Amino acid sequence: MTRTATTSPIRTATACVAIALGVLATPVQAQLVEIQWDASDAFERSLMLAPAKFVEVCGKLRKGQSIDWSFTGQSPLNFNIHYHEGKKVVFPAKHDHAESLSGKLTVPADQDYCWMWENKSDASASIALRMRRD
Repeated sequence: MTRTATTSPIRTATACVAIALGVLATPVQAQLVEIQWDASDAFERSLMLAPAKFVEVCGKLRKGQSIDWSFTGQSPLNFNIHYHEGKKVVFPAKHDHAESLSGKLTVPADQDYCWMWENKSDASASIALRMRRD
């Protein structure tokens, strides 16, 4: 006589719940883009930002450098420029619900700086970023 394995409905339901909890417990990962300056000291990037996600564009900058930056988004996004001093986060720029902004960052310290956007909406949003260093 051949025996076939069967799975009980309770085991199937338990396995489904475990898988779902594992997926829900997975930390949300940021999309991280490294700044790569071209020969004319410019960096441009088009990004797509999913709902309820964030993206960071980061790079090492030296004290005294100036970075002209601008972005245009498809919808209002939370935006900041930040760097870390130990456990402290310093924000040279921070704006909520911005569709487009421009500015000039004069770098106050040798650090890794990040331009960051957070999409609090339930629809994807595109971002066009332009940067130039002096």
